[in-house]
Amino acid sequence: MKHILICVLVSVSFCGQTVVAPLVTAEGPRGVIASEVVLASSPEPAEISAYNPGLARLPDGRLIATYNLRRGFIKTSDDHGQTWQDRGIFSFRHARPFCAGNSVYILGHSNDLMVIRSDDRGETWSEEVKLTEGQRWHQAPCNVWYANGNVYLVMERIERPEDFKGWSVTYTAPVLMRGKVGDDLTRRESWTFASELFFHDVVDPNQVKYLGVPFYPYDPNASIEIVPGRKNYTLGWLETNVLQIVDPDHIWYDPSGHTFHLYMRTYTGRSNIGAIAKVVENADGTMTTMLEKAPSGKELVYIPLPGGQMKFHILYDEQTKLYWLLSTQAVDSMKKPQLLEEGRFGLADNERRRLQLHFSSNAVDWCFAGIVAIGKTHYDSRHYASMVIDGDDLHVLSRSGNSEAASAHNTNIITLHTIRNFRDLVY
Repeated sequence: MKHILICVLVSVSFCGQTVVAPLVTAEGPRGVIASEVVLASSPEPAEISAYNPGLARLPDGRLIATYNLRRGFIKTSDDHGQTWQDRGIFSFRHARPFCAGNSVYILGHSNDLMVIRSDDRGETWSEEVKLTEGQRWHQAPCNVWYANGNVYLVMERIERPEDFKGWSVTYTAPVLMRGKVGDDLTRRESWTFASELFFHDVVDPNQVKYLGVPFYPYDPNASIEIVPGRKNYTLGWLETNVLQIVDPDHIWYDPSGHTFHLYMRTYTGRSNIGAIAKVVENADGTMTTMLEKAPSGKELVYIPLPGGQMKFHILYDEQTKLYWLLSTQAVDSMKKPQLLEEGRFGLADNERRRLQLHFSSNAVDWCFAGIVAIGKTHYDSRHYASMVIDGDDLHVLSRSGNSEAASAHNTNIITLHTIRNFRDLVY
């Protein structure tokens, strides 16, 4: 078997600056297309997990990275990820950095939606501001879309009954948010929220036929143990990306430019299935969320999607006119639950150690581009990643683990992966 040489690097901090330095050159598995840098590590892997990596690129090339180690941290890089400078700390979770006009924002939640703003390229930050009051929100750092002079992104509101004892994904609504690029997006009135569409309102698990969903026995109101130590939850969707269909020949193309498609991770017990909905902007400026339809008139919820069983990230590249999909590759989703190895998290479809890259011209048919990273063991997760285009390269920031990780879910490091000349992967 052929191998390729991969430069493995570590990060060292000097006076607030993280310097990436080569540690060793080692052989990696054939097909891995990216370098790997450890950007941050948990000081107490058993107690403090590394979560929620977010990544943005400013127009001048500066990179902004965010992640959580109990608190949220902000770093910037002006040399394409070679060195990083500490820039701030925040208190909320699931932070997502993005640009709008001359400002940079970081949006997340601490139950309510929270946001901070920088007007000096991420060097200093405002006080934290609440955008909602008395609500419960969720959303891992997924993509951001720009159109019509606005920025669009999705956060997810949770509204579950008090007596519900399962995972909240069935009571989750993806909410498309729209803000004008030049407005102050730390102000609630600067945002328009789409109508809410909760999973439990549109999907009856007993009526999903011929798809094998739900794959395992389930309780609609609680989690149940399939085998000792491994639970199954009710169906749901979460961790939503937003995109527009830009090809006039596409069945779902809207020539007015006011339709947005929501792509979501699904919890079904099966791998490679995502969920889809759409949001239409109305003449009065409101936004309505609804299901998409096939030409037959049948409504769609589930859609084939490589890695749709886990959080994924979608980018559109104007240069290639292609959508790029970063997701988790499952290779052993049919293994009997009672036979799963130590280190496997959850049920068999919940593998978390392989990051993969695909591209598509229509956001439905995906071509495999390569493997971004593979962990050596099931504790060595490479998952829940974000990505940005930086010139000819693609940077990926991953929630990762090593042998010290508490579990494949509760990981202990944040890794940066760079794919050089990523457009050369197109065939």
